[in-house]
Amino acid sequence: MKPELIVDKIRIALPDAIVEMKDLTGTEDHWQARIVSAGFAGKSLIQRHRIVMAALAEELKGPIHALTMDVMTPDEANLP
Repeated sequence: MKPELIVDKIRIALPDAIVEMKDLTGTEDHWQARIVSAGFAGKSLIQRHRIVMAALAEELKGPIHALTMDVMTPDEANLP
């Protein structure tokens, strides 16, 4: 699955998200994501992961085999 499509899905759930994707195997099915969004404020790590997993629910049934993620607010990422 192309990274742009993954980013688009995440941004539907988190419109302000800054998303960086890294293909871990070169096969476009094992991904590492760094996601920064104010939408994560006040949420636990598990709640943050659930937001992303829900946004990618269909993709996780097939085109995405594995996804690791770092999820943080702009303050946690030291962004203005």
